Amino acid sequence: MSQQTSEYRHLAASVLLPGFRGPTLPDWLRARLAAGLAGVCLFAENIVDESAARSTGGDADGDTQPSAGDSDARLAALTAQIRAANPTAVVAIDEEGGDVTRLAAATGSPYPGNAVLGRLDDPTLTAAVARAVATRLAAGGVTLNLAPVADVNSNPLNPVIGVRSFGASAELAARHVAAWTAAHEEVGVATSVKHFPGHGDVALDSHHDLPVLDVDRDLLRSRELVPFAAAIAAGARTVMTSHIVVRSVDPTGPATFSAPVLQGLLRDELGFSGVIVSDALDMRGASGAIGIPAAAVRALAAGVDLLCLGPRITDAQLTDIESAIVAAVESGALSADRLREAAARVATLATTAPPAVQLDDPSAATGLPDADRIAAAFDVRPGAVPPPGARLVQIETAANVAVGRIPWGLAAAGVAVDRIHPGDPVPAGPLVLIGKDNHRYSWVCEMIDKTRIVGPTLVVDMGWPSPDRAYADVATFGASRAVGVALHHWLIAHGLGQAR
Repeated sequence: MSQQTSEYRHLAASVLLPGFRGPTLPDWLRARLAAGLAGVCLFAENIVDESAARSTGGDADGDTQPSAGDSDARLAALTAQIRAANPTAVVAIDEEGGDVTRLAAATGSPYPGNAVLGRLDDPTLTAAVARAVATRLAAGGVTLNLAPVADVNSNPLNPVIGVRSFGASAELAARHVAAWTAAHEEVGVATSVKHFPGHGDVALDSHHDLPVLDVDRDLLRSRELVPFAAAIAAGARTVMTSHIVVRSVDPTGPATFSAPVLQGLLRDELGFSGVIVSDALDMRGASGAIGIPAAAVRALAAGVDLLCLGPRITDAQLTDIESAIVAAVESGALSADRLREAAARVATLATTAPPAVQLDDPSAATGLPDADRIAAAFDVRPGAVPPPGARLVQIETAANVAVGRIPWGLAAAGVAVDRIHPGDPVPAGPLVLIGKDNHRYSWVCEMIDKTRIVGPTLVVDMGWPSPDRAYADVATFGASRAVGVALHHWLIAHGLGQAR
């Protein structure tokens, strides 16, 4: 191997951020970190005792669920191993503070989530939640949180953003994205505002498809870009791309591969000078047609600096990705200067010292909203109350990939519920039926229609409801454990448990 090829291979490794399987740092990944790999992106399976999560199933009494300290201790131990191999490694995680959680994947999140915070519209409260999340991550050795979500959820049929967004208004989302970003960065954990230039007005999930954002440039600037501009002004050190086609800017492919989007909009127009991070390249919207190595080359050429590769990358795949980058540089398809520029930006991020934070009790964060405050964000149809003697039935639909299978709703709050799945018989009433994004599933709508005919039914939607609220007598705009507790309090306050 020539000296130049060796340099290119080292540079290629220095812009890669893979995940891995299981709770133990593999020897091959330890060796790559020691040789200069940029860092690691952690997922729930790396830090949560999945057997404990399965044993509770979200139905166990709250006192017997895995504690917050379990995952925090595993996280700290794992990041110590990572940093022993590479003291300047970027340690990243998705901890959005609501339905999307890695630390609380066994129990459900203790935080309310973005849509609830947006509806309460108190940026000071949003900052308190962000500070609590960042403090917990810093104590565990995390240096980069792949949050906050800056997408304006203007499409109620959006299958992947929904309650992860602060709202459907650009100005509201911008207020809270800025508050979250500033508080997080003050603690010392870098933020990655996502998913640029905005994933809110699409009806497909880029984990499985290639969505198209079909809006003109004026609307893009006045809606999608507004929260990103606010986050940049608030000090966001990284911005994450989206695997969506922005037709009015570049119809040729996803934003992750688009210089007009990344260089033209993000760098030139918004003035961002930090690290551009790709959304996971194993997603179908990025690599479904070309494979991850080719996707890595295209992303770098377009202006991405740090390549998030996904949760289950292998040693052999990393070799293939590095080789594809080296070959692209040597053939002239990728500029060596572009690769050096990306590596330099990542190095600046990586060499920022992780904050020294001690957290004795990770569940004792201050300034978080109580159940009544969270319930104030609920949208309740006038006169809606649980019918006397109602059964609690939780509707189980397929979780999107970003959220994953974690306890949610009343079950996460330790409340005994019955569960219903596709194909199950219609439950007998009176009922409190609890689902997520009810209007998006035809079988859920049909079941709700039937139960309303048969007997008294209160329908709760813990996702993002339809504008007409046809299948949401109560809309909570989140399904985290914290929101589940608030919903249970609300139901009791409004008559749950009264005799028929």
